[in-house]
Amino acid sequence: MTAEEATALTAKLDALQKAHDMAGTVNMEIFYWWCIALMVAIHAGFLAYEMGSSRTKNVLASGVKNILAFAFIVPTMFLFGWWIYGAMPNGFIPIAATDFAPWDDNMGPNLSDNATGIFWAAFTLFSATTASIFSGAVLERIRMSGFIILAVLLGSVVWIWAASWGWHPDGWMLKQLGYHDVGAAGVVHTIAGFFALGVLINLGPRVGKYAADGSPLPLLPHNMPLTLVGLMLIIVGFFGFLGGCIIYNNGGQWTNIYGQQTTLSAFAFNTLMGFAGGIIGAYWKTRDPFWMMSGALAGIFAAAAALDVLYPPVAFLVGMVGGVIVPIAGNWLERRGVDDAVGAWAVHGVGGFWGVLVAGIFASGYPNVGDAPAISFLGQLTGAVVCAVFGFTTGYAASYILKMLDLLRVPDNIQIVGLDKVKVPSKSYPEFLSPAE
Repeated sequence: MTAEEATALTAKLDALQKAHDMAGTVNMEIFYWWCIALMVAIHAGFLAYEMGSSRTKNVLASGVKNILAFAFIVPTMFLFGWWIYGAMPNGFIPIAATDFAPWDDNMGPNLSDNATGIFWAAFTLFSATTASIFSGAVLERIRMSGFIILAVLLGSVVWIWAASWGWHPDGWMLKQLGYHDVGAAGVVHTIAGFFALGVLINLGPRVGKYAADGSPLPLLPHNMPLTLVGLMLIIVGFFGFLGGCIIYNNGGQWTNIYGQQTTLSAFAFNTLMGFAGGIIGAYWKTRDPFWMMSGALAGIFAAAAALDVLYPPVAFLVGMVGGVIVPIAGNWLERRGVDDAVGAWAVHGVGGFWGVLVAGIFASGYPNVGDAPAISFLGQLTGAVVCAVFGFTTGYAASYILKMLDLLRVPDNIQIVGLDKVKVPSKSYPEFLSPAE
């Protein structure tokens, strides 16, 4: 081979390597693009779920609330939420995180950066999920202004702050506790569920929810089939959500959010097994289709923290336990005068808490990355408590302030008439139904 031929061959090999690398980069973008699209199905599901769970007189108000939550989360995650994730891994004192600031060159069209926008978008959909979880709990009696403030606080501040502790490669929960939560059982679901509980205590129950002696009365969904379809859509979307929790490495094996090697096959095994176990557990406990589909979610959350390492039959069993404990927790809360309209605290708060503990029970001793300690039950328990306390205290404190400012609760007389009639310039079922009491 002549020198000229060798030079030409080297140039061709370099060009081929560059083309291969760019194909991998574009494939990474495509993978997360479709994860994001699937995650939008979560919000279509929450929309159907919440409107179906509302009474006829409040259907559109519930839908508008859910839609606005999504809309406000997007710009606030751009303006400050993404920066919080990069800046707060040590706790409450920020570190330098200029790459996460909204004015950074990476926060917009940039031909040299194929990653920032797609990861920001995935995290923004995680954020919107927390707001939708909270939205269902407070159906039919929260003021729109107060709700939007609380939704932004949860979706663009509180959960992403906790994610910085528990997901960031320098997060203190990872570095000090060995915290393991690959599918966000704690940093999304526990946070959102306990935030909702803190708000519910200040918000109070819907008019007519409790009898004079304090016993709960049924305020039935106007369209249970729509609610069930919505729940199934949420589960469809969670395949995108969990796909967004795995890292695509160009030319290498998948890794979880912490950099430990894993596979999409592991996620597929354990997501489906947890899903099935949750349905069966809730069916055994209640025979109620609403709790069965809620149990399906709880079953996924039960396996979520250790989704990458569980043996699939174990994922099924812990999912079944989740399906059993969620309706117990929901009914317990209702009997204590807290009106959680869709069981959000039980499904996400309790279900997510259980999922974090599952990792400590069944993955204890699993080595972590770098100098982080191995997974342990104590580390997982501590992390779950941190998420619960952080979610609850911020939700309670913010809603208490809004209550003092009269920005939290819709007046009782408007609740009796129906929020649609007073707040929404459209009718939900004009040809068939009139607002019911």
